[in-house]
Amino acid sequence: MPTAPSFAGRIFDQAFNKGNLAIIDELISAEAKTHAVGWDVPANRFGLKQVVVTLRGAFPDLDCAINDEIVAGERLAARWTLCGTHKGSLFGNPPTGRSVEVQAFIFARIADGQIVEAWILVDQMSMLQQLGIVPPPRVSP
Repeated sequence: MPTAPSFAGRIFDQAFNKGNLAIIDELISAEAKTHAVGWDVPANRFGLKQVVVTLRGAFPDLDCAINDEIVAGERLAARWTLCGTHKGSLFGNPPTGRSVEVQAFIFARIADGQIVEAWILVDQMSMLQQLGIVPPPRVSP
């Protein structure tokens, strides 16, 4: 029997995949600290919205899906995958037309039916390597 989508599932499906930023206001507290590591955005709902807008602008076919999720009391942890084709500017880099499949994580704390703190980590190095913006690591002989 299917279960109801989780907080993370609803955010990824509605905000990241469909561009519905209102879901962020619904599921994340106005006072929440949302740490998007490495994105240089405010640690709040507005900053999270900036991450979504940046990703959707760079990857118009953005598809984010949860691979594993654990919810225990007020704690949530999920591993998710971000896929898309680079058709818009990303961090000042022009579109490459390449596709990416990137791993990411979210750890969050929930109180009173909303996320009050979240840590989001996207493997940006892998993303930039897949796009050819950053060279892959050298293999030592």
